[in-house]
Amino acid sequence: MNDKVLVRAEAVDVRESGRGKYTIDIAIGPHALVADEPREAGGDDAGPRPHEFVLAGLGACTAMTLRMYADRKGIPLKHVSVHLIHHKIKAADCPDCVTKEGEVEEMIREIKLEGDFDAATRQKLLEIANKCPVHRTLTGEIKIRTLLVD
Repeated sequence: MNDKVLVRAEAVDVRESGRGKYTIDIAIGPHALVADEPREAGGDDAGPRPHEFVLAGLGACTAMTLRMYADRKGIPLKHVSVHLIHHKIKAADCPDCVTKEGEVEEMIREIKLEGDFDAATRQKLLEIANKCPVHRTLTGEIKIRTLLVD
């Protein structure tokens, strides 16, 4: 891998399952997952859509990051839950977007925090949520390098 210094790497293997038109098997270490499209899109609805996995990754990372921070700082966070929605909006309807024409992918992340803490602590937890690694990945510069292999 030339002279790049890897800070951290994850690997996922994805392949057609042979069980349905769009059914995909996903291997992540010892974990097996399935992705698919819903029936109305021609799939068998055997698993989540690919964008739902992205949302799940963001939600899981958010909840884990908040739990880790609260535990380290002694914040009495009883429970955290994250609800996520993904959709497309017209760029013209997004005043804070760089893109001004066409469509923009929008993810809405609703975080519910349960615990006995003040408004300043709630605000700090929101700041921490926006620092979770998956959030940073999705909002930072991303390079996807695609290679055909034998």
